[in-house]
Amino acid sequence: MKRLAPIRWLVLVTLAMAVAGCHRDMRDQPRYEALEASDFFADGKSARLPVVGTVARGQLQEDEAFYSGRSQGKLVADVPVEITRELLLRGQDRFNIFCSPCHARTGMGNGMIVERGFRKPPSYHSERLRSAPAGHFFDVMTHGFGAMPSYARIEPQDRWAIVAYIRVLQLSQNATLEDVPENERGKVAAQAAEGTQP
Repeated sequence: MKRLAPIRWLVLVTLAMAVAGCHRDMRDQPRYEALEASDFFADGKSARLPVVGTVARGQLQEDEAFYSGRSQGKLVADVPVEITRELLLRGQDRFNIFCSPCHARTGMGNGMIVERGFRKPPSYHSERLRSAPAGHFFDVMTHGFGAMPSYARIEPQDRWAIVAYIRVLQLSQNATLEDVPENERGKVAAQAAEGTQP
């Protein structure tokens, strides 16, 4: 019995070494470091370009209106997403973060940046911008315009939320009694006669 113990240990150590040795190639596979030269490819580069037409997962942008603000080369007239209360609240939030420093929270174009001496952007309440298609605002956010830089870092869904909120701001300054639901018009007219705000 005493002689079998050293043999058992020898067998166990041999098996352990064999098992550990099997994984050596898998742990230390031949590979190229980033930007390392390669003599395998004719151009000498180890990094390869994606195959032409390759689209990264989640990056297929088939909806031209949603991703570019254009349809068949023309700016879209309306926001191409469903306008809900949640979308408008998100638009207000994103507008207050990204847009209000220049455009002010009212969209008048007299934000804090302007008060500190930077160039004043146009008011969203001008006739030119009230009649501009929704795609115009999306396009300007995406590519920038004049002194305004690109805000393409904002996700497309949020850019459309901002566009929808800009339309709310425009309506808030140019609304008529006909824009109020019929069942609310009497209340609004009474408050206007009293000189109070609804």
